[in-house]
Amino acid sequence: MAYKSLGSITLFDIESLGIAAQDAARLHATLTEIIRIHGAGTPETWHHITKRVLNPQLPFSFHQMLYYGCYKDYGPDPPAWLPDPKNAVLTNVGQLLERRGKEFLGSAYKDPITSFSDFQKFSVSNPEEYWTTVLDEMDVSFSKQPECILQENLPGGSHLSNPCGQWLPGAFLNPAKNCLNLNGKRRLNDPMIIWRDEVHNDLPVHRMTLKELRQEVWLVAYALQALGLEEGSAIAIDMPMNVTSVVIYLAIVLAGYVVVSIADSFAAREISTRLKISKAKVIFTQDLIIRGDKRLPLYSRVVDAQSPMAVVIPSQGSGFSMKLRSGDLSWHDFLERVNNLKGKEFIAVERPVDAFTNILFSSGTTGDPKAIPWTTVTPLKAAADAWCHFSIGKDDVVAWPTNLGWMMGPWLVYASLLNGAPMALYDGSPLGPGFAKFVQDAKVTMLGVIPSLVRSWKSINSTVGYDWSAIHCFGSTGEASSVDEYLWLMGRALYKPVIEYCGGTEIGGGFICGSLLQAQSLAAFSTPAMGCSLFILGDDGYPIPENVPGMGELALGPLMFGSSTTLLNADHYSVYFKGMPMWNGKVLRRHGDVFERTSRGFYHAHGRADDTMNLGGIKVSSVEIERICNGVDSNILETAAIGVPPPGGGPEQLVVAVVFKNSNGRDLNQLRISFNSALQKTLNPLFRVSLVVPLSSLPRTASNKVMRRVLRKQLAESNQSSKL
Repeated sequence: MAYKSLGSITLFDIESLGIAAQDAARLHATLTEIIRIHGAGTPETWHHITKRVLNPQLPFSFHQMLYYGCYKDYGPDPPAWLPDPKNAVLTNVGQLLERRGKEFLGSAYKDPITSFSDFQKFSVSNPEEYWTTVLDEMDVSFSKQPECILQENLPGGSHLSNPCGQWLPGAFLNPAKNCLNLNGKRRLNDPMIIWRDEVHNDLPVHRMTLKELRQEVWLVAYALQALGLEEGSAIAIDMPMNVTSVVIYLAIVLAGYVVVSIADSFAAREISTRLKISKAKVIFTQDLIIRGDKRLPLYSRVVDAQSPMAVVIPSQGSGFSMKLRSGDLSWHDFLERVNNLKGKEFIAVERPVDAFTNILFSSGTTGDPKAIPWTTVTPLKAAADAWCHFSIGKDDVVAWPTNLGWMMGPWLVYASLLNGAPMALYDGSPLGPGFAKFVQDAKVTMLGVIPSLVRSWKSINSTVGYDWSAIHCFGSTGEASSVDEYLWLMGRALYKPVIEYCGGTEIGGGFICGSLLQAQSLAAFSTPAMGCSLFILGDDGYPIPENVPGMGELALGPLMFGSSTTLLNADHYSVYFKGMPMWNGKVLRRHGDVFERTSRGFYHAHGRADDTMNLGGIKVSSVEIERICNGVDSNILETAAIGVPPPGGGPEQLVVAVVFKNSNGRDLNQLRISFNSALQKTLNPLFRVSLVVPLSSLPRTASNKVMRRVLRKQLAESNQSSKL
């Protein structure tokens, strides 16, 4: 859709969007004043529009009119949010730099906003000083202090065979103990978990204090110890992420065991695969998952997976009448044996830095999933990202709808609790207005999302009537995000920034993200993560020069705090380092995503390297095409672009799979023509969609990533016609 420049917008244009005449006049007058002071198309203009003109009650079409009108002639990466100097010095990094900026950066230090990029580079070049400082800021305690921060050249091996180095060598600690410690960040009566289950949306939220959380975790740790398992034994959790599963998670780590993360959506076969790879001795699960009026079996799937001994927790409001297998325990019987120890402190099992705390798994779309261990250091990386990039502290409330089966579940535990902030858990579907009400009632300050979740909220306007003004920022991870959807999201919280966050299970957090000390552009990253260096590989396989625009496969510097150094069922070096280029004497780490660095210094994700296609000799990413196609018709919920070889071979032809909000009476040929027009105008005049395929939904992994390879295979094998 073509938008007018900001200065050309008339009173009639505003009224035509359904805004009452009196309100339209007031809005137009304020807009005119802002343009007079700040111009008709500058970031400062948009900043003042978000503060003085826009609010969640106004039609989103009006938000779009002003955003696209303001930036009509701006070019790529228009900032949707600007940091305010007064607020910047109140962030965690801002406060640190105000105290010690000159110590870190010398006379080059100016202020937190101006000097943030220099501080990020400092975090890479001075890991000893940077990580000592951040761990101290987070009040991390060790039972045995590390000999140093990073030992790069390991005994008995070259830096090539051990490219990751050894972080915090010699240290002993327990991450769960650190979550429960009394320190300057929290007191016994401070809330640590705020929650609600969806069947009680009209009741006040529940709160669990640090004192209560400690006692619950200690009791479960004693009950685990009573099972007689060896230290380091693997114990699986296959449950929704709720208060009980978080207590179990912390207790497993506190008692010196290893969590095996299994998503509660998995079928028996997938559960069985993960139990066998991890050699789990016990599994915690629920009898049922209750979602609205649905009762989804969970324990029966665990039984079908031929699991080891199961401890079965009754779901909210379900009672417990289920017959258990011989050898399995009900939650009541599991705890009953140690009830006499209730309230007694459990002495944490301190473990070395290379000991495992959690075994997580890749999505596993082809073959067995990679089994990725988190060590005792990995939780510190997750918490440090939250401290640095989201400025999480004791006055925050952190919500991120997720599951302990995926890395963002454990990430949420450590990102909140290690920083003294309560986590907010909603036991139910996050898709509807019940979750939006919970965000309001829990006074969430940092809300994590995935793009498909925002797409769903926007499509049914599920946030209408709820106050999200407590939010100070959003976090986003998963698939690449959409400008319009995230513009809508920001508008629900009075234009607080979206911090894009990209990493991986094997990273323990992010390698690239945004920052509250930098301008943020929609669907874009503004900085490598603290302590991380990244490289975009050119056509020759080597990094393009730093700060030069370009697109290619992303590679990472090998020395990343908390990142994986081993896999349980694959060779770590072969997966991440074999065949990668050397740079400044170090072999780079493979990640597999295609990234673009733009002329304004922002980064865009373009999907996996294997989700690129060759159209007429031009390499293009699926995500790039999908972004354009998604905006062609308001009835499109989402698309997937796939390069498919035609019958008989030949160059790939572009097929776009489409999920409609309402599929009645769609003219697919007309939509194909519209796609072609938009792609040829925006991307390349040679690009042409050969076929539009309607689908009820896109195939996804359980972690919500679109399985384009599955679509490609299905379309290539289908007999839709002799020609695409």
